[in-house]
Amino acid sequence: MTAPVRPRLLAGDLRRAVRLPVFWLLVGALSIGAVRLAAMVAPALARYPVATVTAIVLFALYTVPFVVFIVNLDHLEREPPVLLATAFAWGAVVVTATAVPGNLAADSLVAKLVSPRFAAAWGPALVGPIVEEILKFLGLAVIVLLATAQINSVVDGMVYGAMIGLGYQVVENVSYAANAVQTAGAGDRVDLVFSTFIVRGVLAGPWSHTVFTALAGAGVGYAVVRVDRSRAVRAGVVALCLGGAWLCHFAWNSPLLADGFGFGTPGQIVALLVKGGPVLALALVLAHLARRREAGYYASLLEALGDSRVVTPTELRAICSLGGQAALRRAAYARAGAAGERAARHLYECQARLAVELSRGVAGASGPSGFADGDRLTPAATVRVREVLSARHALAALDVATPGSRRPFAGSTVMWLIGGWVAVVGALGLGLMLRALT
Repeated sequence: MTAPVRPRLLAGDLRRAVRLPVFWLLVGALSIGAVRLAAMVAPALARYPVATVTAIVLFALYTVPFVVFIVNLDHLEREPPVLLATAFAWGAVVVTATAVPGNLAADSLVAKLVSPRFAAAWGPALVGPIVEEILKFLGLAVIVLLATAQINSVVDGMVYGAMIGLGYQVVENVSYAANAVQTAGAGDRVDLVFSTFIVRGVLAGPWSHTVFTALAGAGVGYAVVRVDRSRAVRAGVVALCLGGAWLCHFAWNSPLLADGFGFGTPGQIVALLVKGGPVLALALVLAHLARRREAGYYASLLEALGDSRVVTPTELRAICSLGGQAALRRAAYARAGAAGERAARHLYECQARLAVELSRGVAGASGPSGFADGDRLTPAATVRVREVLSARHALAALDVATPGSRRPFAGSTVMWLIGGWVAVVGALGLGLMLRALT
């Protein structure tokens, strides 16, 4: 993979950001969307304050584990919090405020062109993916135009896409909870909020908008990073990933398997797993493959420097896996306690930042003599090298040396298997709870 060289359109410098037209486009879209969203939520807050506030708090807490998981998808370079918040806000505010009237208008059009009965059955599958996936994709385009230099891999694209999808997913679920209370017409009932939370948050949440937009984000990340490919190839990958997101969304919204194979609530839960499970699995596999490729690429850049003070062979192997990094941190903890673990983590973070800086442009490797030819590095990369050496010195001061080669921790695979089993069992149990509530 050829090292991409891209200008830094946004590097945490607000003065440079405000010069970009897309920045003011973003500010305007968020402002207008916030006003429209507030107008949409105000009636529910006025008529059903307890239920609406409960829904907001419940789904806000629900957001936390999703954010933690998404942020940790990219273990080499954490994305700037302000950009992650921007992506979430686009989904929560802009997409929601635009998709609600957009879906109603498009659904009405389908009813006129075909029939009201067809629109009632297939409208959500046809209209929702078209309107919502395009709006979420526009958010990805805004992030790219605002901060191209922050998109360093396919995984980065998936992270920003997932945050946009999560923002829309959470606000949409709050809206569904409020609508359930209003439709019931039985007063300010909190039990309907919990029912909506179980159905849309727990049972449908793991394979909803967060995953759909993550798939589209993979295509955007590929198009930005793979500058060694032709524009036609990159555009084709974007179209393929966006089409995949649309197809997954279409299948999820379709009335197929709505009867739960004729087995009632348990059958409907199995139908949810059948329709959503493969989508989640596809996104996780894609993220895993992209992350491994990214880690291998960055490791090769560090290895080319040819200086063991910057990275040792054992650390190079650890960079390519979360388990390897965990093994090094555990070894440092065993030698020097929490201070050793923090020092080992800091060293790894400095190495990751150096690798990312090298991917943005380096005049050449330093050669076997170490950094005797350090002037061949970019000034920014040289600063990152000094950070690594300082972190190495701090680790050595604790009498912690890089541990010897060891088998990477394989517990992540086991945890995925256990987590999958718990999810299935938990879904069945929640289904029975839902049946009891209704």
